Amino acid sequence: MEFSMRYVLLRLLLFGLLFSLLRFTFFVTIQDNSCNTKGFCFISPNNHNFRVQTGSSAVSVISSSSRTLHDLWTSKEWRKTVNFYSSVFMDLMGEGYIGMESKVLCVETVTGEDVFALKEIGVRDVIGVSKKAKPPLVRSAKRFDGGSFDVVFSGGGGLERRPFEVAAEIEKMVKIGGFVVVVLTKSGKDDYSYISFLELFTFCRVVKSRDIDDGFREIIMRKEAKLFVDGHSNEENGNECSVRMHKQDLVRNAEPLIVEEPLKPWLTLKINIKNVKYLPSMADISFKRKYVYVDVGARSYGSSIGSWFKKHYPKQNKTFEIYAIEADKTFHEEYRTKKGVNLLPYAAWLRNETLFFEINRDPGQLVSNKGRGMGRIQPVQTGTAFLGDADKIKGFDFANWLKNTVSERDFVVMKMDVEGTEFDLIPRLFETGAICLIDEVFLECHYNRWQRCCPGERSPKYQKTYNQCLELFSSLRKSGVLVHQWW
Repeated sequence: MEFSMRYVLLRLLLFGLLFSLLRFTFFVTIQDNSCNTKGFCFISPNNHNFRVQTGSSAVSVISSSSRTLHDLWTSKEWRKTVNFYSSVFMDLMGEGYIGMESKVLCVETVTGEDVFALKEIGVRDVIGVSKKAKPPLVRSAKRFDGGSFDVVFSGGGGLERRPFEVAAEIEKMVKIGGFVVVVLTKSGKDDYSYISFLELFTFCRVVKSRDIDDGFREIIMRKEAKLFVDGHSNEENGNECSVRMHKQDLVRNAEPLIVEEPLKPWLTLKINIKNVKYLPSMADISFKRKYVYVDVGARSYGSSIGSWFKKHYPKQNKTFEIYAIEADKTFHEEYRTKKGVNLLPYAAWLRNETLFFEINRDPGQLVSNKGRGMGRIQPVQTGTAFLGDADKIKGFDFANWLKNTVSERDFVVMKMDVEGTEFDLIPRLFETGAICLIDEVFLECHYNRWQRCCPGERSPKYQKTYNQCLELFSSLRKSGVLVHQWW
């Protein structure tokens, strides 16, 4: 009988313990989110928090009534991520980048696995911030005193989602001599993306870059006291410009130029456009401040902006600012109804000045109600055949405008169709260094090509030959400019 009573009591005790365990769920907390009892606190009706020390790591474990958080923090995936970050941080500690007394800020951490991992290995002063707070590991983003952290860490793709804004905040928060550690999950694997990433940080010097587990890339940088110039030659050196190696690598992978002159150039476009290797199809363009498309000689909205760029150019889900540069007033009215397109109703030129342009057509080409035909506008030249209508328009310094509108931190695509003026504008872009601001060029080069209307006859509008156009394309590519032949 005595044995039976002991057995029953034991069963009741075990049941009570099981009930208590089921009642409490555990999670890690930051300071000020626990009760004041030392070591272990029971949940009270008014305070659903308690603390327990987990060995020597001094991680604070708190109960929560949130079933969602309990399910998250006890999941295998969450623990796997914590283990991954623990491995990363242990390596950083072994190399001296992080110490037990380091003050660490984890930015754009959604659920706080990196914060937990640092606390678990003994780093006490750790703060996690994100747009949306997830107490107790993650606070809502707020401003801290500049230069107050020894280490700023970004993982989990946070910097990849808002690169320019996050990078600027990171540089403010880390102290001079402190370290910025970024684990890239998707981007930064190709050279173009990697260099674009480095250009986000103007005061940081790369200490180490390496591939780590699961194909991630880890980049360690040290904040310097002075501006670290790497890839910002235009801002520091005026007009000096040299296209960098990562862009030259893209040129080598581009589609080959058409060396032999097309007999039917109006058909060549349809064939060649299928062979174009767009820059975003060869590289990740995530680490840019903004994305810009400049259509020089835009004609109507449907000529290239609506029919080609918006529908076919691979944008990697980025929103582009669009500039339509078109001097022919015939097309201006249409752009007033096109949202998201900035019309510059001038002629791209070498300087700001008033110009007399002629509307210049092929044989048999007449003015229609829909526009002026492919001849459009070009500088009046004495002795040119088929002199047509002449307009007085404003020209502007295109290279100077470009340098005041975009920077090397931006992703810039340009289409140029300027009826022969490309032989003036392209050299000007090189002279001013503005060519280095352009990532990809679609250029129509105008020459005395064979006419569709008149077999055996060449266009009298242009004096350049196909070989001269080929030389222009070749010189651009040799200089590291990713240019495609446009027809």
